[in-house]
Amino acid sequence: MAFTKITYAVAEDIATISLNDPKTMNAAGIDTVSEMSLALEMAGDEARCTIITGTGRGFCSGANLSPNMSEGGGPKGKPDAGKALDSHYNPLIKAMRTHPHPIITAVNGAAAGVGCSIALMGDFIIAGESGYFLQAFRRIGLVPDGGSTFLLPRMAGRARAMEMTLFGEKVFAKEALEWGLINRVVADDALMDEARAYAQKLADGPTQALSLIRDLVWQSEDNDFDSQLQAERFAQRTAGRQPDFKEGVTAFLEKRSANFRGV
Repeated sequence: MAFTKITYAVAEDIATISLNDPKTMNAAGIDTVSEMSLALEMAGDEARCTIITGTGRGFCSGANLSPNMSEGGGPKGKPDAGKALDSHYNPLIKAMRTHPHPIITAVNGAAAGVGCSIALMGDFIIAGESGYFLQAFRRIGLVPDGGSTFLLPRMAGRARAMEMTLFGEKVFAKEALEWGLINRVVADDALMDEARAYAQKLADGPTQALSLIRDLVWQSEDNDFDSQLQAERFAQRTAGRQPDFKEGVTAFLEKRSANFRGV
């Protein structure tokens, strides 16, 4: 498929999805989100790690606002600003949650609105020094979406989640690191090199085990302790039946680096 709002490439088992709409600083319109969903599906089959980033001055400036957002769309012609969430945005967020291998989000410049949600959905989040995270919804009289009200309290705590969403102020990369929202802050010009280096480590790893690990951590947000122990038990059974487990043990005993094949 020829993409128009993103770019997609695969090299050395790493898929890179780049939002690419400089006129809107990579706003996530419905067309962009549709292309991202398709690219994610392709990456799941063609790679062992996925990087999501933005080209140019920003990661993603949020949803592509249009004048007709406040027009009829719900029952009796009443406006329904959440309609596109059902059809496009929430499916993208869910696709990131259930992706078959780790996702790295590399944040350059603004990650605003739903762009902030997409950035925070990364399993490993790395930001350039000029990167920032912004829940700007209150500025236009809307509420956070894209899973933000689930992610932020769990990542930064309720107090900071409230501050970020009620006041709608920028949280720059270094502060986001202090808050526990992201994993690394690097120089802007080193962002993609660093992201690819981390992605290569993941792509060279035991893909099935890493997929199970990320799923277990996501499950832990909602599970009680006994349920999580049971989830670990069944995931361990699955991992232990993979050829990569045998290779890992053999490499350990032979005192060499494992040659995981992603199976």
